[in-house]
Amino acid sequence: MTKKRIELGDTAKDSITGFSGVVIATTFWLHGCERLTLQPQKIEKDGKVRDSATFDVDQCELVKKAVARTPMAERLRALAGTGGPRPEPVR
Repeated sequence: MTKKRIELGDTAKDSITGFSGVVIATTFWLHGCERLTLQPQKIEKDGKVRDSATFDVDQCELVKKAVARTPMAERLRALAGTGGPRPEPVR
């Protein structure tokens, strides 16, 4: 079974801590680590909003697709699968 790709604007959940929220950032690190930053949607009983938290993408599960769509998310989606760097110009 293939795991669905989690994108900006999706709702995701960390499988270890149970922390869930909307994906507001995706970061790629030097040695291949990909991390997701989740912004919780729930407000605590005392009225405070929890801080966002960052998790490895491999321990996150997709909860719901496309809660929010942003111009950057749409731009990244359009660029996906373009085949990498442009070919060298020919004269």
